[in-house]
Amino acid sequence: MLLTLLAVLFLLLLSAFFSASETALTAASKPLMHQMEQEGDRRASFVNRLHEAKDRMLGTILLGNNLVNILASALTTSLLISLYGEAGVAYATVGLTVVVLIFGEIMPKTYAINNANKLALIVALPLRILSVVLAPVVVVIEVIVRATMRLFGGKQAAKMSLTEALAELRGAIELHTTEEVKHERAMLRSILDLDEVEVAEIMTHRRNMVTIDASQPASAIVDQVLASPFTRLPLWQGEQDNVVGILHAKALLRAVRAHPGDLDELDVVSLASPPWFIPDSTSLFDQLQAFRDRREHFAIVVDEYGALLGIVTLEDILEEIVGEISDEHDIAVLGVRPQTDGSYVVDGNVTIRDLNREFDWRLPDEEASTIAGLVLHESRLIPEVGQSFMFHGFRFDVVRRHRNQLTAIRITPPPRDSLEDKA
Repeated sequence: MLLTLLAVLFLLLLSAFFSASETALTAASKPLMHQMEQEGDRRASFVNRLHEAKDRMLGTILLGNNLVNILASALTTSLLISLYGEAGVAYATVGLTVVVLIFGEIMPKTYAINNANKLALIVALPLRILSVVLAPVVVVIEVIVRATMRLFGGKQAAKMSLTEALAELRGAIELHTTEEVKHERAMLRSILDLDEVEVAEIMTHRRNMVTIDASQPASAIVDQVLASPFTRLPLWQGEQDNVVGILHAKALLRAVRAHPGDLDELDVVSLASPPWFIPDSTSLFDQLQAFRDRREHFAIVVDEYGALLGIVTLEDILEEIVGEISDEHDIAVLGVRPQTDGSYVVDGNVTIRDLNREFDWRLPDEEASTIAGLVLHESRLIPEVGQSFMFHGFRFDVVRRHRNQLTAIRITPPPRDSLEDKA
């Protein structure tokens, strides 16, 4: 009897081992295990090899778990029958069910789900060895399972597509909602969005561009370049849409230093590099690659008819990822002014993406890139000053309007709890 009880206890420990192993290996972080393997952790490599053959891993665990549970049940039933006769069957069924459920399933799986990565590293090597030992039996079971699945029209899961992989990455990023990783989460989210955002959504509009008339005297052009905070400036002739070159301040400075005579004799247009025109539908991902390939930082954005829309720079794309980049020469533009009542007075040309990134909002930017454009799109009219609208849970009040352009809008967000529920 003592040997039988010790054997049952040992089998229950094995049952707990298999149950905990199944949960730990299933819940273990694949990115973490991959990173640990790259750093030389052999235990993590065993975990990754088990993940690569999931069918074999699950077959080994379930085979071992069922073997020990059935054997424990048989020994317990035999022992109790010898003690209580036929009633021992009922005692064994009820007693072992409770014991296996608590100590062989719930407790080990609860521990494993809370310590998945640590436990996965511990059990990986024993299971790796066991999977080799039980390989002949597990292979036969896999063949039977696949044949049965085909018989009933079941299919094995295909490899994860690119769309699914990106969706999984986005989900992993959104899981981390603590304030400490707010900026890191925004950066990672922006990187994944590069292929979905067009340059037209982040460009500097032609209305806000700083350009120089190339027909002016060279001395006047030098004064304008020195007064500008920008390094590269478009030159135009005849009309502003006719951009003939991009003048670099350093190239102009070298020419001024090398020119001993009258500055007005300097041919500024010859110093400019040829303009690079790109369509407004170019994605940020493609444009970033193009900037790298051409080793340029500045491009002119045009529409389908070739009309000038604005400019986009490498810094604009980097700012989409890391946020606003300011230096001592930048001009500070206060586009968002918080109010004491929790609302914000926002300039109409502030982009929706900047607001979403800064305040973790979820305003849609598919149909409009600026906050003024969103109000025009949703209202289907050109609002008057004082008009109010409710869109996407936000309140929009038109504060200022210049002709047909909304120049200032008061935005009142919903309560913070509502935003978190939507997120």
